[in-house]
Amino acid sequence: METALFSPASLFGDGDDDNALSLSQHEQQEQEEVFVERTHTFPPQMNLKIREFSFHILNANLLWPGTFAFADWLLLHHQSLLHPRLRVLELGSGTGALAIFLKSSFQVDITTSDYDDPQIELNIAHNCTSNGLHPLPHIRHTWGEPFPTSAPYWELIIASDILLYVKQYPNLIKTLCFLLESYKPLDQISGTTKRSITVSGEEIELELPIFIMSWRRRIGKEDEQLFFRGCEKAGLTVRHVGSRVYCITIARPSSQ
Repeated sequence: METALFSPASLFGDGDDDNALSLSQHEQQEQEEVFVERTHTFPPQMNLKIREFSFHILNANLLWPGTFAFADWLLLHHQSLLHPRLRVLELGSGTGALAIFLKSSFQVDITTSDYDDPQIELNIAHNCTSNGLHPLPHIRHTWGEPFPTSAPYWELIIASDILLYVKQYPNLIKTLCFLLESYKPLDQISGTTKRSITVSGEEIELELPIFIMSWRRRIGKEDEQLFFRGCEKAGLTVRHVGSRVYCITIARPSSQ
């Protein structure tokens, strides 16, 4: 099955040139077949209208359970973790729903990213405008490939339900290492470089930049541990900070 195709003009046209922007009946039928638009409720009671691919070869088509569980966790910890000046990068954004939720709820400076596929980028932009936002900055990036910027500046990197393809774990870890180890703050306005969150009554101090991920899609326990062991071998520290929520940072020497 082919990947869904659609015209950029159908997303961003202003209606001034009817001939250029109008779709034939055949094209309209094709769009109806490859997209499904649903309303999803994010916490506490935010309804987002999200257009999803009926099929996408890279699984960028649907909202997965980890998205909503992660939204709950982020809402619970937003006072200590999030603020409007925080710069956030989401890996594997898919439809962009989680990023839209965070931008709408906390006004964070968030950038979406996913596989180097213009269709994903255009659909995220469509979902942004459908929910009253300007299209968010987006980076097309395939894990393991050189990153478009040599100086990543995001204090917080997030992802949900991205551990589906075991063969991609080394590439994902390679990208994470680059983003965490090559972090260069743009300026000093982002605030303190540390965040504290409370997990099961224990306060955990985290030094930025950090990667926080959640998932609910079922993967084998061995596959899960394979990813964590790969992170540790690459010099990263993995912390369990919630129900199937994990924080990954650069391994730092213990203070004497």
